[in-house]
Amino acid sequence: MVRLKKQTIDILLLITIITIAIFGIIMIYSASYIWAEYKFNDPLKFVKNQTLFFVIGMLLLYIVSKINYYTYFEYSNMLLLTCIILLIFVLIPGIGTVRNGSRSWFGIGSFGIQPSEFTKLALIIFTSKYLSKNIKDIKDIKKGVLPLIILTLLIFGLIMLQPDFGTGTIIVMTIMGMLFMSGVKFSFFMRIGMVGILGVVGLIIAAPYRVARILSFLNPWKDPLGSGFQIIQSLYAIGPGGIFGFGFGNSRQKHFYLPEPQTDFIFSIISEEFGFLGVIIISTLFLIIIIRGFTIARNCKDLFGKFLVSGIIFGLAFQTVLNLMVVVGLIPVTGVTLPFLSYGGSSLLITLASMGIILNVSRYQK
Repeated sequence: MVRLKKQTIDILLLITIITIAIFGIIMIYSASYIWAEYKFNDPLKFVKNQTLFFVIGMLLLYIVSKINYYTYFEYSNMLLLTCIILLIFVLIPGIGTVRNGSRSWFGIGSFGIQPSEFTKLALIIFTSKYLSKNIKDIKDIKKGVLPLIILTLLIFGLIMLQPDFGTGTIIVMTIMGMLFMSGVKFSFFMRIGMVGILGVVGLIIAAPYRVARILSFLNPWKDPLGSGFQIIQSLYAIGPGGIFGFGFGNSRQKHFYLPEPQTDFIFSIISEEFGFLGVIIISTLFLIIIIRGFTIARNCKDLFGKFLVSGIIFGLAFQTVLNLMVVVGLIPVTGVTLPFLSYGGSSLLITLASMGIILNVSRYQK
């Protein structure tokens, strides 16, 4: 284990994380209380669940921020193997639970645990260890890069069996970002990008619902009450918001127009209620987290810490951009949540735990 000198954690990053997570709880209440009262006869159903996960997540963040991040270096193999086993078990009928057409969950009462969320972090930790140990071989594609690519594709394949194309894409792109940072030749990304495009086209053609999403993305008005409904209602929420929006709690689209607005499309409700000002505030909070994260990675004196923080931030940034592109109609619907803000216990827990790791790295230097 590397000997490290303890410093003060990054206070700006911590305050930003708490601020955006609390704002997420507030917006989940605003976006969901009508739907929750209709479906569960409890307008506070979703906000109570998310608040519980927030409290657990903050406790987890505090604990993780106290653990020397090099502990994950030692246990990375076991963590990843456990997550792969969970990805296999979740596919078994009777063990895994189907939600929104995907067998991605372990049902625990009214709650659900999504193993693919834990796998994202476990793979980042493993990849950070692999790259830090094999940095001298990284220029050799067959020896240095190919083993990691095969492992990533294996995990991507297991997630696609659920199916969960959005999460699988985030995992692949995060690992690509880490490889790029490690110094892999740019020509490799050109070649693998072409292979990836062909693979995505094949996956889209193989599943009729993905074809429907592509067609609705190209022309949502062709089927405004079917495959194009979600994106049309999202744009109806974003468009009228103006500079200052309609005010907190005054969204129109959450009145059974935009389906389950507390999940993937919560940014639409934020735009509708807080307008362009709300968009700027949320974007600024995300930018602070991303910039502080990369700054911590840059200032870290060991390769494992650099790759670990960079991988977490790569994943967070890509997931955020992917969600926002869906919400404004730039790409087809992928089912990807917005970190910190969308309803979802597994996502919030892993995101806060990941931030705890970054805060721990910020506490140390050689």
